[in-house]
Amino acid sequence: MPSSQDVVIIGAGIAGISAGHHLKARKINNIIYESKSRPGGHIGNFTIEGFRFDNAIHLSFTKNDYVRKFFDKVNYIAHEPNAYCLENKRWLRHPIQNNLYNLPVEEKVELLESFLNRPSEYLPKNFYEWLVTQYGEKIAIRYPVKYTKKYWGMSPENLNLNWVEKRFRAPKFEEILGGAIEDKKENHYYADEMRYPEKGGYFEFVRPIADELNIKCNTNVESIDIESKTVNLNDKSIVHFNQLISTVPLPKICKMIKSCPKEVAEAGKRLLWTTVDLISIGLKKSNIPPPYLWWYIYDEKNIASRCYSPSMKSPDNAPLGCSSLQFEIYNLSTKEKYSPSFLIENIKDSLLDMNICEEKDIIFMNHKHLPFGNVTFYSEMESDRKIVSNFLAKNNIFSCGRFGEWDYFWSDESFMSGKNASDKVEINSLNKQR
Repeated sequence: MPSSQDVVIIGAGIAGISAGHHLKARKINNIIYESKSRPGGHIGNFTIEGFRFDNAIHLSFTKNDYVRKFFDKVNYIAHEPNAYCLENKRWLRHPIQNNLYNLPVEEKVELLESFLNRPSEYLPKNFYEWLVTQYGEKIAIRYPVKYTKKYWGMSPENLNLNWVEKRFRAPKFEEILGGAIEDKKENHYYADEMRYPEKGGYFEFVRPIADELNIKCNTNVESIDIESKTVNLNDKSIVHFNQLISTVPLPKICKMIKSCPKEVAEAGKRLLWTTVDLISIGLKKSNIPPPYLWWYIYDEKNIASRCYSPSMKSPDNAPLGCSSLQFEIYNLSTKEKYSPSFLIENIKDSLLDMNICEEKDIIFMNHKHLPFGNVTFYSEMESDRKIVSNFLAKNNIFSCGRFGEWDYFWSDESFMSGKNASDKVEINSLNKQR
């Protein structure tokens, strides 16, 4: 005989936690099933020998007052967005096209000339064409095209433009010229302040509300029966739900639903995303040269896309007298996984080559694989996403979060996505079914 819950939530990442909290605030009973041993999902963390690492870089720069009402209850450290770029052992401020000062004169002239001759009146059809119209061919090929292949796992010609607007700032010639002739310290980032909890890692921003929820960890939902409105758990138990909120990635939920229509299953299979491999490093030295919170890597020899220092985000992330780094390597979901030994060796070689540390400074190098990193905006992504999303909505499965809505969400957007999903739960229909 199945047990019964008013609302079942699958996944205790930030979206699932937000959904659970907002349902509880409306006095609607809910339970969250989380397959991992702890809640948090992508905003969770792990510890190694006294060092704490988040699951990739996380800093809050939300301007959403509602989200800040929750986050700001936690003591935090405010950082300036001090991001840099690394190219051939040369450090340039981010964004790189606005900070060409450290390049040789002849290279700067070539890049500026290309910017002036860019086809700015041309209507771009894909991300590559957009980059060329914005930056000129020479800047585009040297920097964002190269980085796109690292970060998105595919060439920019294969990416559409529906994600670009809030992620890229259109450059101005006076900014590019000024940053080429003078070592400017202007902030061209999309945030003025990056916030991080004083203690406990990024998850602390939502821990107070997570602690009040009914979260069952180490509990995996193996299948969903939309006809009988039941979920089958890994302990072989069956739970009946009146309404369902899911943060499960769309390709996975298609496989979980019994009797999923062929068209929906095929659309789910076509969806692409990147995986993330993390190389987390503990160092027995207090200071890391260079003293930058995070940086983007344009060197092709170094397979990582970017690196940051957890110990700079907060001293609480490392033992006294020590420091830490974490490199992120992205790979397209359809490609073969990297071997941990290859990645560790590649990053170690890069560390030593950049003189960031000596081999004797390294306490450990740890590998962790995250099966989902970013959704990939290939040309037909939205139509495939719509097929799956419409099917879920039609069957009253409220899908939320970065991978549930299948969008390029930051953590505040995922938090609001969970709230929005909870708002769709009809209390009247629950009362009728009781």
